[in-house]
Amino acid sequence: MIKGKFIDNLPKVYGMYTGGFIVFIILMAIAEQAGVSKDAIGIMFVAFTVAIYAIIGYMSRTLQLDAYYVAGRQVPTVFNGMATAADWMSGASFVAMAGGIYFKGYGYMALLVGWTGGYVLVASLLAPYLRKFGCYTVPDFIGTRYGGNLARLSAVIVLTVASFTYVTAQINATGTIASQALNIPFEIAVYVGLASILICSMLGGMRAVTWTQVAQYIVLIIAYLLPVFWISNKMGAGFFPHFMLADEVARIGELEAQFGLGSVKNSAADMAQVKAFGKVAGITKAHAEVNTTPWKFISLAVCMMAGTASLPHVMMRYFTTPSVRTARRSVGWSLFFIFLLYSSAPMLATLSKLSLMDPTLPTGIIGKSIADVQAIDWYQNWNQAKLMYINDFNGDGTLQLNEFFMAGKAVVLATPEIAGLPYVISGLVAAGGMAAAMSTADGLVLAIANALSHDLYYKIIDPKAETAKRLVVARVLLVIIGFAGATIAAMEIQGILGSVIWAFDFAMSGLFFPLVLGVWWKRANAPGAVAGMLGGLAAGTAYLIHVRTGGAEWFGVTQLTFGIIGSAVSLVLMIVVSLVTKEPDAATQKMVDEVRIPSGRTVLGKQH
Repeated sequence: MIKGKFIDNLPKVYGMYTGGFIVFIILMAIAEQAGVSKDAIGIMFVAFTVAIYAIIGYMSRTLQLDAYYVAGRQVPTVFNGMATAADWMSGASFVAMAGGIYFKGYGYMALLVGWTGGYVLVASLLAPYLRKFGCYTVPDFIGTRYGGNLARLSAVIVLTVASFTYVTAQINATGTIASQALNIPFEIAVYVGLASILICSMLGGMRAVTWTQVAQYIVLIIAYLLPVFWISNKMGAGFFPHFMLADEVARIGELEAQFGLGSVKNSAADMAQVKAFGKVAGITKAHAEVNTTPWKFISLAVCMMAGTASLPHVMMRYFTTPSVRTARRSVGWSLFFIFLLYSSAPMLATLSKLSLMDPTLPTGIIGKSIADVQAIDWYQNWNQAKLMYINDFNGDGTLQLNEFFMAGKAVVLATPEIAGLPYVISGLVAAGGMAAAMSTADGLVLAIANALSHDLYYKIIDPKAETAKRLVVARVLLVIIGFAGATIAAMEIQGILGSVIWAFDFAMSGLFFPLVLGVWWKRANAPGAVAGMLGGLAAGTAYLIHVRTGGAEWFGVTQLTFGIIGSAVSLVLMIVVSLVTKEPDAATQKMVDEVRIPSGRTVLGKQH
């Protein structure tokens, strides 16, 4: 494969890929009509898409540092926007976010506001300037801007904590989908997901991840939007349901009043039975952390915004563009491609709830015989996967609203079946969910491995290491980090969405102000940056432990918004320590001035 030729023909290449994927969907639909089993269709969808990603990863293999770390800085604007959107729209966005909105309504819209609004901070405060700097990784910027190995090491620590927390959530999502599609236990499925992730990124690094993520974006956006339009049209809400959302939400309000939402409370004994069921209790607990008070909404949105601007795998995507100008334009395209999914998540949650609740629809189950509902194929499938549960608490044999439980991560995956769509759509959604989780996991694992291999091993431990040795170290670290992430994910310490939110808070606590002030405040120095990164991370982590172990909340800050505490401590420490210690030398201050100039050569030039 000739790199230049491939770059020039990207529209044609991915146009053919999209057409081929649509043909594959049609062939699967024909196979379903011909009597091919659901299990076989699910396996073929997941296997086909993962095989394509593996082929792209293999064809993008490289032994060049520039290609491995930053894709040769040749990724065109639109395609970098697609890759960034795939990197960004994780398993949490695809699988869990609609589930959060399903359970808690507009309280979870704070995630949409924060995750989207964060790109405004990225575009205005960081991305173009870090691209002008010419670094390979976020710790690379920190280490060179502030000087000294301690600052670089501190950034590696924060990056590893935030990204590893995030990657466990993505492997959790791949395990959930693989266990359902392949009919294997979740504890095994997480390692199947891990193998798929490593295949995409191990040989080609950022170059392989970039071109794989473009392909993954195409799969995930088709898989997310097609069911929304199909279900909406089938339910009479219009082919483009987004404009009818207010009417559908009002209808849900009427149904909740009709079925007595809030008037019937499950007793402690009832809920003990639900908890004994296992996974459902663990997942639904995470939804209780978000409520709809203005402060909780605003604080969660702020944490997601600042976390977005701090996450290393997001920043790395803008190191791959040809210039500062294209980095800024790439942010705009990223927002557009992300908006296509984010604007549809509330609609999918609404349609899912209506499908279950509305007695005028053939799919409605509330108010029907429990025995009849338990006999439905889709309920049996998801109950067996321990993601749905019915308990006749009052013993009347009729399903009440408070007697049906569904895990948040099951909402998106199960809705096509619940709505009576052909099973081929469920297979498509599973493939889309895998694409979303894999694309983000690829970027995260690569961010950690690159930081450890480039900033810890090469810059601190062995500055004379040859190129081949550096790449071997990076690839070995990919495997180790991925395996550790899969092992933690199998324990299900926290749900998908909760883990993702924690990752944003960790990143915000330790990296937001050192990054922003590194660009915009010349007086910021190495002692201040180290104090800000380590102090902020320690403070945020300590507050999280405090709340998780039953401690009282401070100022309404919950375990999902502990980044507010961490970043506040980081800012104070960074300013105070910088002011009481020696200011940066003239060369460093001149370098900061250069970073803010859009044109000209990169600051680091060819130092790598």
